Amino acid sequence: MTKTAISYIRVSTQTQGKSGLGIEAQRAAIARFAEAEGIEIVAEHVEVETGKGVDALDRRPKLAGALAQARKAKCPVIVAKLDRLSRDVAFVAGLMAQRVPFVVAELGADADPFMMHIYAALAEKERAMIAKRTKDALQAKKAAGAILGNRTNLSEAQKMGAAGNSKLADEFAANILPVIAQVQNDGAKTLREVAIALTARNVRTARGGEWTAMGVKRLLARR
Repeated sequence: MTKTAISYIRVSTQTQGKSGLGIEAQRAAIARFAEAEGIEIVAEHVEVETGKGVDALDRRPKLAGALAQARKAKCPVIVAKLDRLSRDVAFVAGLMAQRVPFVVAELGADADPFMMHIYAALAEKERAMIAKRTKDALQAKKAAGAILGNRTNLSEAQKMGAAGNSKLADEFAANILPVIAQVQNDGAKTLREVAIALTARNVRTARGGEWTAMGVKRLLARR
């Protein structure tokens, strides 16, 4: 009897570059793992985030959907890396309490919940250490006389902010464009058909909404 599983993919426009795991890379990692383990991926849920503070299940509708579908099908949810679920121990522990087994391709099929808690704790510690080093560095600059948040440079800061938003939009587009290319290869011809296909694949817009033809057009303009 063939084993089945639900795949969950999560990307963030802010952490995409750091993680090195975009939508296609995660999908490929899960596919390689599933093939090696003789698992059939019966459904895929893709979550696209644009900011922090999403370690709450009600702000991860695609993860909640993956859990519900896996619970009904009595199969596990597979992710490429543990940080695609969370780096927060409490959140990971809450997911374990959902009584839906998780499989992390990077850790292997034998990684049990105890091991996942250990790895999540290490990731949380690393995040806390990075935050502390950043805070200490800012305090050191301030003690050395550097002016932080100088309002005399407001116009320059606004330009930098606009450039940053444009960069995030470009990174978001880089995540979604391969998916659009795939749905076009599958037969979607018009912008509306592409929008419908993206929504059907559980891919959300940068604001977490459903796609429209105009939204697809704007994103394609960033190619």
